[in-house]
Amino acid sequence: MSRARENRAARRAAQFAKFRITELNLIPLVDTFVSIVFFALTTQTVGELTQIVSGVSLPESRVGAVAHKQLTLGIGRQITLGEDAIMETVDAARAVSNDPRQPLLIPRLYNSLRQKADSLRREKKLGPEQSVDVPLAVQGDKSMRYDLLARVMQTARLAGFRSISLQVHKTETPGATQASR
Repeated sequence: MSRARENRAARRAAQFAKFRITELNLIPLVDTFVSIVFFALTTQTVGELTQIVSGVSLPESRVGAVAHKQLTLGIGRQITLGEDAIMETVDAARAVSNDPRQPLLIPRLYNSLRQKADSLRREKKLGPEQSVDVPLAVQGDKSMRYDLLARVMQTARLAGFRSISLQVHKTETPGATQASR
């Protein structure tokens, strides 16, 4: 091989060396796909929206699907479980926990939720400390404080409900009906 040819081959090799892939790192790609799947699964809802409890003015949502039929806890002027009024919301906000290990517990609400959970456990022949698999939908008034919502959700979890969801009133997006036609 001539010297000129060798020089040309060396120049070409140096010129195209920047295009060689020395290593392909798939970890960021896999992390991205896992994140996409995680968010897709956690934001998906299915089923039908339950009836709105009277006296509760829900916030509105313009996206998402409707929820399962489930046990409903309404928080408006009063806290209601299904159609049964449990207590005034003001009393729930002022309630002090009777368990020092659980400062967020609302005792009166806990007793009502615990009775409901116990009756569901008897129906399904579950043990006394097993979580209830019936979803509990919390329909909170749009003016409700988040600290009260946190206390209600913690109380429901302690009473034995493992599946708790928050509901909003679904409204039509302007132009959505025309776009779907």
